Amino acid sequence: MEIVLVEDELKPAQVLAAYLQREGLQTMHFTDGQRALEYIRQAAPALLILDVMLPGLDGLALCRAVRLFSSVPIIMLTARVDEADRIRGLDIGADDYVCKPVSPREVVARVRAQLRRAAGQFDSERPLARFVVDEAAQCICWQGEPLPLSRIEYRLFRTLLTQPGRVFERDSLLDAKDILERAVNDRSVDSHIKNIRKKIKPYIGDRECIVSVYGIGYRFQLSDDMP
Repeated sequence: MEIVLVEDELKPAQVLAAYLQREGLQTMHFTDGQRALEYIRQAAPALLILDVMLPGLDGLALCRAVRLFSSVPIIMLTARVDEADRIRGLDIGADDYVCKPVSPREVVARVRAQLRRAAGQFDSERPLARFVVDEAAQCICWQGEPLPLSRIEYRLFRTLLTQPGRVFERDSLLDAKDILERAVNDRSVDSHIKNIRKKIKPYIGDRECIVSVYGIGYRFQLSDDMP
């Protein structure tokens, strides 16, 4: 499970990243909002921690931009303590707003709370899908049974599942780490999707839940008649 931390002050970022890693959470650290936005578009992080005062694209603008394409949990971390600033942050889509100074342990506790909430929302708001993402085990289950997916297949399917109805271009389905490792490329996405469809067919039958969108990519479609 990966947390994206966007903080331009190196020392506080290193300390917080260390605390998160002790909890078994991977972290990807950025010091500016624009680079973070480019990464978030390609990867599928479990949660974002954004400092408000960033060079270039600030935390509020970054939060607003992310909300155009993702419902990932967002925690704003800032020295701005005015009520108007907190309200603004929450209004544009932040899930939590934490004022500095704050202990790393409290931030970690808030991260855990947001991850629990996100997991509960995924399971309860989409019961017809019957697919559940187990972030800790890095697997996807159908009615409690883990699907036999490879690492890359898990990441692709997870991205589609977490935003049902959204059309993903092929390149936006690629995990940035896999691109760097040359494990997957734009042309091989179709092959991975084909394999995912084969692997989930024994569970859902002939129902089509991964829909091809001609000339663009794929989307996950909920079906009311899933068992």
